[in-house]
Amino acid sequence: MTAGYSVQRSLRVDAWRGSACLLMIFYHGCYDLTYLEIVTFDFYHHPIWLSLRILIVSLFVSIVGVSLFLATVYGIHIRTVVKRVVILLSCALLISLVSFILFQKRFIFFGILHFITLASVLGLGFITYFRLNIILGIVILIIGITVQHPFFNQPIWQWIGLMTYKPATEDYVPFIPWFGVVLLGIALGHGLYRQGYLYNFPVSIWEKQLAKVGQHSLLIYMLHQPLLLGMLLALKKTAL
Repeated sequence: MTAGYSVQRSLRVDAWRGSACLLMIFYHGCYDLTYLEIVTFDFYHHPIWLSLRILIVSLFVSIVGVSLFLATVYGIHIRTVVKRVVILLSCALLISLVSFILFQKRFIFFGILHFITLASVLGLGFITYFRLNIILGIVILIIGITVQHPFFNQPIWQWIGLMTYKPATEDYVPFIPWFGVVLLGIALGHGLYRQGYLYNFPVSIWEKQLAKVGQHSLLIYMLHQPLLLGMLLALKKTAL
């Protein structure tokens, strides 16, 4: 989910983002079926659903890194950065508010949009590096997977990660280990850009269609859940 920079877009990257959007819609559609008690899926324990969520978040977060690199190939445009951060932060706060109304104690205090907002700012300090991002990215991933400490269970520090348990929230994308994925995404952007893979290679008709979805990923993220819930509620009432 991104609010685009004023640079030439890569249809290939947009297609990757579009694929992530479709997976997200499928995942949330199944979640809504469970939430409305139409069917039951175990999203919190079953390995298939846990793995699918990790895949979806990994796709979005790594694309954030690739996009950060591409957006700053010709330098950092402060006005564009500020506009992007304001849009993302506003959407993140709206998600927190709506989720608080719906889920109360399980509201989203640091979900994927909150993470992307922070990573989009901090990631700017790493856009010129390639090997360093690979090393730091792997180190942060390893720390996030292996290190836990009760200190980070405190509510004020839970956004960092490293907790000894998963917090009660409907979406949780902690800074560690996911910032490591952003750094690896920046490194991936370096490598693919140098090879000309993001612009010079032909794009298939399927990639073009997926790119149309990916170009509106933030709007899709903000609207797909109300639309899905609305349709499913209407179907449920019709079936009764």
